[in-house]
Amino acid sequence: MKDINETDLADHSIHGDPEPVFLYSRNNEYIPRIAAVHDLCGYGKCSLGVAIPVLSAAGCDVCPVPTGLFSSHTAFPGWYMHDTTAILKDYLAAWSGIDVQIDAVYSGFLGAPEQVDIIRSLYETYPDAIKFVDPVMADHGKVYPTYTPELCDAMASLARDADVLTPNLTEAAIILGEPIGDEWEGADITDEEAERLVHALLDLGAKNVVLKGIQRQDETVMRNFVGGMDTNDIIQVENEFVPYMLHGTGDVYASCVLAGIMAGRSLVESVAFAGNFVHDAMIVSAKQPNFMDRGVSFELLLGKVSDLL
Repeated sequence: MKDINETDLADHSIHGDPEPVFLYSRNNEYIPRIAAVHDLCGYGKCSLGVAIPVLSAAGCDVCPVPTGLFSSHTAFPGWYMHDTTAILKDYLAAWSGIDVQIDAVYSGFLGAPEQVDIIRSLYETYPDAIKFVDPVMADHGKVYPTYTPELCDAMASLARDADVLTPNLTEAAIILGEPIGDEWEGADITDEEAERLVHALLDLGAKNVVLKGIQRQDETVMRNFVGGMDTNDIIQVENEFVPYMLHGTGDVYASCVLAGIMAGRSLVESVAFAGNFVHDAMIVSAKQPNFMDRGVSFELLLGKVSDLL
């Protein structure tokens, strides 16, 4: 395994990573269009509330496909959810009628198993679009409250189709049908176990995998493991660990990875950028009132995303 820290990686990838993976060739005169299949959350920054500004800052035209409407993120008591599954078929059929073209399909939090079929219909309609799957369904050893076993199974099946798959440790276990160990609540696993999981996810069908958020006890770094079907190397990308949890950081991370890809950067460089960006956003967040509830504050840093161009 090649172990590259984030600072070296940024320079190294520009001059040629070990077998770099580029998924998109950017023409700066063309604005790529992304179908963002996520929920819309009224309070507590996550999902579409993150994907739209981050990807727009990367010079992308973001076309929302709302999988659900939430009053707030689910860490708050008394949240309200409206499942939008019933409207999505007609919603996307209307796109076909006006010749909408899509360069990437970016899916995250889903509201019902049937929404996986909706995403696959997008894959069929736009066969050349990048399939970016952030399998948002669990973290720290626990499945999110709106996710049924059927929805978890549907998400696991979608993961097999991904050009880029970005699970955390708990989501990787669900996709692979493996038990969630007690030690996984803190994402404390060895390099060898992380590599095994990446290879197993690739064997299922995902073309590139980013296993994110591995943080070992008493360590001050967050580790992310990147592997692809076209290379035997698994590259480890580190960034400084921030010792508190904020809702929405996973959505910021995945959106930044895709932002890097759509800016024409390599997958590994995009992962390094995403880790740095989330770290910096968490530092900014801690300066805001009630920051543990309101979600990750990334707005002041969007210029860094634009600099990818």
